Amino acid sequence: MEQHDETSPIFCEKPSKTDHMIEQMEKIDKLDLSIISCLQKDGALSQRELADRVGLSQNACWRRLQRLNACGIIRGTRAEVSLVALGLDLTVFVMIRTSHHAKAWADGFRQHVERLPEVTEFYRIGGDWDYLIKVVCRGMAGYDRFYQKLITDFELSTVTGFFAMEAIIENRPPDLRMLEG
Repeated sequence: MEQHDETSPIFCEKPSKTDHMIEQMEKIDKLDLSIISCLQKDGALSQRELADRVGLSQNACWRRLQRLNACGIIRGTRAEVSLVALGLDLTVFVMIRTSHHAKAWADGFRQHVERLPEVTEFYRIGGDWDYLIKVVCRGMAGYDRFYQKLITDFELSTVTGFFAMEAIIENRPPDLRMLEG
């Protein structure tokens, strides 16, 4: 196993040739959680600003960032955009129930939904429903256009839209202090 010093707390171990498990062991400490939390709040922080906020040297902070990226914990940064300012003023949570559960059908449906530009989130879920889709669009006419594209070529048992009247909490990153042991 590769050696790490005390400023590099994350280990991503690949299994040995004799190990049949395909798992990675990840160990994250409070400094790593602090780095992640800072970036969740402001992904545009410079390395110097980030290092100052978490109390590390710039080099130590950079090494941790590299490991967090290499392990797939940090997957990129994004700008927070006001969709309403762009005219996308309607958010709809679409619940879908289907009688089709074969892999080929599910794969085709997944590809179909992934191509719809109004979709911002898409989940296969358990319970009484099969799928949950979050859609943003321009008003009811925009939603109707989305709906017509959604149901084209796919037999869906039930499609129900829940229209958001107000976003109370939106895009809030999880409070990672819950991971501290």
